[in-house]
Amino acid sequence: MSWITEYVRPKIRGLLRRDVPDNLWTTCDSCSQMILTKELHKALNVCPHCGHHMRAPVMDRLKWTFDNGDFTRIELPSAPVDPLGFRDQKKYTDRLKDARAKSHLDESLIVAHGTIGGHQAVVGVMAFEFMAGTMGAAFGERFVAAARLAILQKAPLVIFTASGGARMQEGVISLMQMPRTTVAVEMLKEAGLPYIVVLTNPTTGGVTASFAMLGDVQMAEPNALIGFAGPRVIQDTVREKLPEGFQRSEYLLDHGMLDMVVQRKDVSATLARVIGLLMHAPADVKAPPPRPQAPAPAAAE
Repeated sequence: MSWITEYVRPKIRGLLRRDVPDNLWTTCDSCSQMILTKELHKALNVCPHCGHHMRAPVMDRLKWTFDNGDFTRIELPSAPVDPLGFRDQKKYTDRLKDARAKSHLDESLIVAHGTIGGHQAVVGVMAFEFMAGTMGAAFGERFVAAARLAILQKAPLVIFTASGGARMQEGVISLMQMPRTTVAVEMLKEAGLPYIVVLTNPTTGGVTASFAMLGDVQMAEPNALIGFAGPRVIQDTVREKLPEGFQRSEYLLDHGMLDMVVQRKDVSATLARVIGLLMHAPADVKAPPPRPQAPAPAAAE
């Protein structure tokens, strides 16, 4: 018996308990199918079974957008770390440290520049993995810096949104970023440069109420949740059942809030076409030469 308990049983347990990496499989949020993480990444984080567009990390988003995945990140200005000395269950500064450690990012907006379809572009990507992509003072500084870089390079600004809204730990300071980002968008328009917004799941709160809905061209990924307040809050307020697909990309497209809904695999190519049209077509298109007029009929004698 000692031989069985001391040798055979541990061997069997070892066979049954082989170490499997935690990130080998990913479960689809929509259809609950198991997908090999490697295959999911090849599919740009889109479920091959149901087509559900899962959240995408910032660095992957940048690689998918720029030509050949080549881009240059810019150094962004800093902001006061904890302007209100906020504390709930833990200090705001501790929450920031945890977010930076988990996401390997320093804030909720990353900005880079490069080419999209051969056209120079400045791209800002909101990081949902950093405190749900919330908007605070540092975010506002970065958004303005992105707009200024676009103006300096005479390039369009493309913003990918993914956010839970304003950052409650910064109170009214976070709400002040709504007009601040709006002013930055106006700077681009005064410079005659395109401002393109790609809305991804989810885009809510103060982000939707400001710069996210001010694009010259508004596009979104399929079935992305886009709105100010959540559907449940709205339904409880109006006390009516909401329409099917309310606040989703396709619903907003049907009601004139979006210009197009684009599959993730087609976003880069679509951006290239849009940028080409907005940056070159107005200057290159020439008025056609006047048509020769037909001779007037001779008057009857």
